[in-house]
Amino acid sequence: MRQYVLVSGIVLAFIACAQLVRLVFGAQVLVEGVEIPLWVSAIAAAGAGALAVWAFRVSSAKGTGPTA
Repeated sequence: MRQYVLVSGIVLAFIACAQLVRLVFGAQVLVEGVEIPLWVSAIAAAGAGALAVWAFRVSSAKGTGPTA
């Protein structure tokens, strides 16, 4: 279970970094011809970052969970 949570944290951290790169460089994203505003990436980066931190904390916790 801890390996799954750790891998999830890595994936979420990558997503957060990708969203931050979009914010820094101001890259345009179009979905079916509609431009997605940059503030959406800010929210996505904050959410994915928070979930990544949570996953890393859970994966490094000792003595918790069903496999402890």
